[in-house]
Amino acid sequence: MGMKYVILIGDGMADYPIPERGNRTALQIASTPNLDFIATEGICGLVKTIPEGMGAGSDIAILSTLGYCPAQYYTGRGPLEAMGMQIPLDEEDRALRCNLITEHEGRIVDYSGGHLTTEEASALMEALNEEFRDKWASKGWELTFHPGVSYRNVLVIKPKSEYYDLWEGKEMGSVPPHDVIGALIEENLPKEEIVRDVMISSKRILEGHEVNARRMARNARKANMVWLWGGGKKPVLPAFSALYGVHGSVISGVNLIKGIGRCVGLDIIDVPGATGYIDTNYEGKADYALRSLEEKNFVLVHVEAPDEAAHLGDIDMKVKAIEDFDALVVGTVLKGLEQKFADTQDGYRVLVMPDHYTPVSVGTHTKEAVPFAIYDSQAQRETEVGVREKGKEKEGGFDELSALKSGLGVLDAGAQELMRLFFKGSKSG
Repeated sequence: MGMKYVILIGDGMADYPIPERGNRTALQIASTPNLDFIATEGICGLVKTIPEGMGAGSDIAILSTLGYCPAQYYTGRGPLEAMGMQIPLDEEDRALRCNLITEHEGRIVDYSGGHLTTEEASALMEALNEEFRDKWASKGWELTFHPGVSYRNVLVIKPKSEYYDLWEGKEMGSVPPHDVIGALIEENLPKEEIVRDVMISSKRILEGHEVNARRMARNARKANMVWLWGGGKKPVLPAFSALYGVHGSVISGVNLIKGIGRCVGLDIIDVPGATGYIDTNYEGKADYALRSLEEKNFVLVHVEAPDEAAHLGDIDMKVKAIEDFDALVVGTVLKGLEQKFADTQDGYRVLVMPDHYTPVSVGTHTKEAVPFAIYDSQAQRETEVGVREKGKEKEGGFDELSALKSGLGVLDAGAQELMRLFFKGSKSG
């Protein structure tokens, strides 16, 4: 049967101490008995998932976490999201992340368009397609807006041949909108003429759309502009199975994570009710993960909710998201693994971690090394692994400070070292 490997990622869980909460972080405030179990009975430490000189996004962090050097393989967030949505990309195509945002008096007030529904977003994407299809087709360009989940959508541009070299190797579009909340839009528009024009023109198209009229009627924020960022070409990455000798799946409500999974040859499992938000189907993700391990030996489960709460600056929402992740995902997975695989010859190994910091006081991602913990079910029988011995050096539960005080400290070689540690005894590269 072989050992079972599980990675559980609570997006953006790591945080700074919060003065009004006794200088505790969200992880320290939250009740997390299952994360604490993994940390105290396993090994734990800190790992830097954002390489120097690169942006603190989940795209960079997840690639890095899986052992892929972002400087070598990263081509932009947009194409990864397009892959997650199964949008076919030719070599010359450029895909950009297309947020539906709320603009007011020339400023970004909401990076998510008031968390509009996927159905609302689809209607707005169709309106944009109707407008821009003819406008740019006459000039030799092909623009297609693809609806994703809620505010997270994708624009694919097929450029004219004379622009291939101009765009080669460059990330297109603006900065992530959650990094410039409250900023003047004019000061953050991109340089590319076609991208800039689409962003500016979208306000005229979306402002009076019936979707926004209905949202105004119920005092919801309008999704009245698009924000284009993270554009690039389709990436080419080596298969995860070739690096680590395992075959498995990815579970997430976020197309970005699905896209990374597809790019490295992992199967994508769609879970009903997985929204990428605070209302996601936590238990469903855990149940589907356990089911997948009956046939495969690896699964990655990603939960976006803590990150979304942190972007909103809502500490109570973030704490609840972490507690739900702990109880409904980590707890369910641990119980299921123990029932199904603990008594097998090879057992199982679980890695828990955030992908990056998203401090509520900042409202966006930051680059500090994040806490991680690994539990090996064979530790009680195989003392060579050293899990229980090292675990005893750790103080407290699963949080930033306890991980810093652990026996491992900060992994010098970053996320690639983390994967070697996690898959020790497996083929690695």
